[in-house]
Amino acid sequence: MKGKLEPSERQKLIEEGKSLKEELVTLEEDLLKLTDELQQEAQSIPNMTHPDVPLGGEDSSTVRKMVGKPAEFSFAVKDHVQLGKELDLFDFDAAAEVSGSKFYYLKNEAVILEMGLVNWAVSEAMKRGFTPLTTPEIVRSSVVEKCGFQPRGTNTQVYSIENSDQCLIGTAEIPVGGIHMDSILSESSLPLKYVAFSHCFRTEAGAAGAATRGLYRVHQFSKVEMFILCRPDESDLYHKELIEIEEELFSSLGFHFKTLDMASEDLGAPAYRKFDVEAWMPGLGRYGEISSASNCTDYQSRRLGIRYRPESSSSASPKKGKNAAPTQFVHTLNATACAVPRMIVSLLENFQQEDGSVIIPEPLRPFMGGLQIIKPKHIQN
Repeated sequence: MKGKLEPSERQKLIEEGKSLKEELVTLEEDLLKLTDELQQEAQSIPNMTHPDVPLGGEDSSTVRKMVGKPAEFSFAVKDHVQLGKELDLFDFDAAAEVSGSKFYYLKNEAVILEMGLVNWAVSEAMKRGFTPLTTPEIVRSSVVEKCGFQPRGTNTQVYSIENSDQCLIGTAEIPVGGIHMDSILSESSLPLKYVAFSHCFRTEAGAAGAATRGLYRVHQFSKVEMFILCRPDESDLYHKELIEIEEELFSSLGFHFKTLDMASEDLGAPAYRKFDVEAWMPGLGRYGEISSASNCTDYQSRRLGIRYRPESSSSASPKKGKNAAPTQFVHTLNATACAVPRMIVSLLENFQQEDGSVIIPEPLRPFMGGLQIIKPKHIQN
């Protein structure tokens, strides 16, 4: 077209250009459709599992570590629901009227406790090199799917927004995973470590019974989540680092807990290996999950399109693309630094006193204006 052409030849090329343009539009539409179909098929395939993962259901999970001993009490132990009522910390009844079951109001010192827990967890993660984030709490359904969750499945935990392609997040893992979507990262930038605060929303489909009462299983809660993007050969190392951070945090508060290497049927689609932390909750009379740490290898990054280019050979190739090292998918990992409601359950039940008060663990006090103890409020009629 740039050269000297006869008018008839030029017109022929113009027509050919129009035809190619129309063909390209059709091909792009087909590509979008096929990409969506591929994504739907990929959702039915879970990640591989680490060779050391125990096979079977949740009961087959093995204890990786046991920390501390159950607290001993010389008086009748109360659960967090009773403690919260007597200390005027929660209102489940009003929340049920306003929003429905499994919602709650926090009141008085419980509000300060939530804020203190969040600031403490973010501060501790920052000391360990994590970049703090707050995230969107509404994301596109496609991002939820690419992270390995099924927003519109029959037994989904995800709230979808009607007449839109958006969902409420169940964990900050999803928007943090999406922050580098369709990107090629430099190897020197890895690992990327984030600590994100968000509210989380879960349908808790099928959840019922005494074991889920009070704050233990709710539809909305605050959470601090750690997230790492790294080179594939380093993900096992960072998985170990994440669980050690969790164990350090919970040990510093004086919790008795066990760390579990979760069995294959309890991993969920994205996780290659998952460690759960279960704290002793004396009022409930059992261990309850307060945290987990998962290595998702390249399961999420393949779907999200997050890659990096190794720098070993690219620096010797000044011309872009010439002899450059091929890109590789990063590995992604996530871990709970602090799921607020279950931390409150653990704190109230483990540090209750005979007079009905609750002692605040020392590491939290600077984040709560120096508050050392939550005392009963003697209401006069």
